[in-house]
Amino acid sequence: MPTSTSPASTHRRGWPHDDGYRPGRFTGWIVPLAFLLLVEAGARLELIPARLLPPPSELAHTLWSLAQRGELLPHIAASLARVASGFVIGSALAVALGLLVGISRRAEALLEPSFQALRAIPSLAWIPLLLLWLGIDETPKVVLIAIGAFFPVYLNLVAGIRDIDHKLIEVGTTSGLNTQALIGHILLPASLPYLFAGLRGGLSLAWMFLVAAELIAATKGVGYLLSDGRESSRPDLVLAAILILALLGKLSDGLLRQLETRSLTWRHARQHADKAL
Repeated sequence: MPTSTSPASTHRRGWPHDDGYRPGRFTGWIVPLAFLLLVEAGARLELIPARLLPPPSELAHTLWSLAQRGELLPHIAASLARVASGFVIGSALAVALGLLVGISRRAEALLEPSFQALRAIPSLAWIPLLLLWLGIDETPKVVLIAIGAFFPVYLNLVAGIRDIDHKLIEVGTTSGLNTQALIGHILLPASLPYLFAGLRGGLSLAWMFLVAAELIAATKGVGYLLSDGRESSRPDLVLAAILILALLGKLSDGLLRQLETRSLTWRHARQHADKAL
């Protein structure tokens, strides 16, 4: 005799554990706002040395002063341009080479060992070589960011292609699809979840590599603000630059996540169908 399934048990299917909780629109702001309030209160009560950790009100004043002098937006625009250029270049190369390694064992045997060795090189180790090769203009900065964005996208795409059910590929080949059509209709769509995971990881590393990139004779950029704050012993400027990086990284990741949601509507529809069973 079939047993009835309660709504509670239906909600608990899948991972992460779903007990029917739905977060509010601003739930994610609770922790950072509480932290800022605690730091402000600690500074006001002189429990936290302001010379080490300036209160949020002082950071807001620093940002407002930079904006009034017309310095804030040019720094942000310079960093955005570098991250966007490096991320697009690195991701495009990663997709091309990831597809090649994913579908060809010869390419995998030839390229994979070198990529794994290059992945282990720290970002700062590239700076002297890029300076010698490319000079001190924008090119070495963009190349360094592209290097940072390349590996997460490449690794995730290769993993996604290897995780595709071979029956899908067999269906495609028996249907007469050539290599280009197989990539466009089966390999890329099936590996999209992995690709977007790699893109988000690559975007995060692009922002991290930006700081190292803007140490290369930069006169503008958020990384330059970090260096300027360190040299002038201004923790408020250093923390303001860190706050800008956090906000820009969060906003860019949010845009990429929206694109991921729209591109993977079929996966969400399937998950809802599985929960209904």
